[in-house]
Amino acid sequence: MRLGVGARLLYDGEAVEIIEMAATMTGNEVVLKDRLGRICRVSVKELLFSDRAQVVADSPGPSSADDREIASVVLSQLEPEVRQRVLERAEHVREIRTGYKSGSAELARQGEPRPGFEPGLPKMARYRAKADELGVSVRTVKRWVADAVANGEAGLAPEPRGATVLDRCDPRWVETALEVMVEFVDQATPMQKDVLDRTRARVIARFGEGAVTIPARSKGYEALALLERQHPTFRLSSKRNRDIAGRPREAYGRLRATRPGEYVLMDTTRLDVFALDPLTLRWVNCELTVAMCWYTRCIVGMCLTPVSTKAVDAASVLYQAYRPLPVLPSWPAEAVWPEHGIPRSVLIDPQAIEGPIARAAGPVVAPETIVIDHGKIYVSDHLTSVCARMGISIQPVRLRTGRDKGPIERFFRTLRQDLLYGLPGYKGPDIFSRGVDPEGEAFFFLDELADKIRQWIAAVYHHRPHRSLVEPGVPGLRMSPAQMFAHGMARAGYIEVPRDPHLGLEFLETSWRTIQPYGVEIGGCRYDGAGLPKDGRPSPYPNGLWPFQVNPDDITRAYFRDQGRRWRVLHWEHAPVLNMPMSRDALRYGRGLAAKQYRHPNDRLVTADLFERWNLGFGQTLAERRMALRMARDQAAFAIDIEDDKPVAEDSPPPAQEAGDDDAADFEDFDGGGDLDEDAFYADALEDL
Repeated sequence: MRLGVGARLLYDGEAVEIIEMAATMTGNEVVLKDRLGRICRVSVKELLFSDRAQVVADSPGPSSADDREIASVVLSQLEPEVRQRVLERAEHVREIRTGYKSGSAELARQGEPRPGFEPGLPKMARYRAKADELGVSVRTVKRWVADAVANGEAGLAPEPRGATVLDRCDPRWVETALEVMVEFVDQATPMQKDVLDRTRARVIARFGEGAVTIPARSKGYEALALLERQHPTFRLSSKRNRDIAGRPREAYGRLRATRPGEYVLMDTTRLDVFALDPLTLRWVNCELTVAMCWYTRCIVGMCLTPVSTKAVDAASVLYQAYRPLPVLPSWPAEAVWPEHGIPRSVLIDPQAIEGPIARAAGPVVAPETIVIDHGKIYVSDHLTSVCARMGISIQPVRLRTGRDKGPIERFFRTLRQDLLYGLPGYKGPDIFSRGVDPEGEAFFFLDELADKIRQWIAAVYHHRPHRSLVEPGVPGLRMSPAQMFAHGMARAGYIEVPRDPHLGLEFLETSWRTIQPYGVEIGGCRYDGAGLPKDGRPSPYPNGLWPFQVNPDDITRAYFRDQGRRWRVLHWEHAPVLNMPMSRDALRYGRGLAAKQYRHPNDRLVTADLFERWNLGFGQTLAERRMALRMARDQAAFAIDIEDDKPVAEDSPPPAQEAGDDDAADFEDFDGGGDLDEDAFYADALEDL
């Protein structure tokens, strides 16, 4: 509008009028006068941009607060035939006002101006001529002209009807129906008829009989179908409806990773495929635990476990980020990663390196922060203590908010669609998708299934471009996780990772025990070995106990750091009778069986009885199958290489000190002469003490 002398405004809530405008050295100013005759001088900038001033006009122009939509919105939502009628009507209005359908004499068409529409004729004469031509009333023509003058061609568009059935329903009924649907979030999926009946009863109780128009049954069903988009209640599963109802109302956001290892996602999922029990040849469920680098989308750790996952399994996955598992001989060349942290673009002279170059199954990163959910294995004391030791921050996601770990959830879906779907024994994501007999088709053992998943990740997933892996400086470029890893290395520099050969011990469980003359007892098992102080010296730790590292999947050994900060291996007293690892669950289960059969059971009898049952094929129970599966892994979760001090029997003479060449005389001195009788040597060593 025109801002000048005589314009009326509201300034600080008072009605004022501009009585003078002046130009000064600091800018344009105006003089305001209120109803009481008081005068105030303010700048024009103050009137334009300050919230203290508000313009009041008799015929205001367009405003963002208008009820009518802007012209582009009104015209763009018209159907083509309706829009054509609006354009023709606009030509009639221009002809009435100017005598030309184009609105300008310079663009006059042939024969214009037509008789009855000459610009010199009275306005009413032109109105009557147009009304007679179109067969409408003069009042209608006047309304067209007024709408076109006020809003242009958009003013000639027909008023939109209610776009949906909800617009034709009473808003109070719609609000009440949505309120009833929200109440079924934590309940079973309702029937639409039940929701309509409850809505009707509540509307009558709240507003009275006849105060609100109740839609007919068919119209109510249409309204509920549209309300389903706002609050899903009937179509999806009840669990999915609860997830949608729990979405945050604020704007979505996510963490922005800027370098490899800055954020590492960890999660566990139940696989949609069965694996075979190597002991009983029966199917079993398995869980996959994965660690993913958010920046590169590379899988830096993976562990497949039967039935359920433990905290030590999650720790082993995190350990693989520092020390990836070695590749198998059958892997293709493109699935092999180079030495720790060295991208493929770096050339290495094999002749300048002492020893063979490591062939890793995945990239290596140094995790700075792990993003986890609230599962027991991730919030356990074991994993949190490992992260504290390694300097890793822990970022838990929000409760029941899977989108906080979106990339890893999408990886599980890709794994199911690209690999698991084609494997025998695939059971589908839910019970409704399951085949007739998926258990009868399962023939992959647990270690075979893990190897197939690991190969697919290394050979396919890491080399396929991702839509989310982009470089802002190169529009349209899509990179694979392997390329993104090399790109991140170039941006962030070389990734330093610990080179301690005993790093795996940092990820094992810690047990605090006292040291006795016979050794140390952990979980009912006695361990002994070289370097264990048995002279009664006090513990240097505040609690008076000594720390020991134990792997629950292999209790045949324990690890202890002596006073010289050197790691020592302690052996279980009954370990020599075993030819494979023994898990803590297996020993506990065997002790329960032995207690039922023997009056005075011991661990040696327990292990012998367990292996006798398993060798005879008696492993039929769920507990036995689970223990056998955990011991059937093809690769150890923790690569621990410590100089092993073999246990020596108490009754046997100490080994002779080497002096000179290693010849037969040394062995003769060791066993008193003659050939070494292994059975006689281990006879005393395996004696039950």
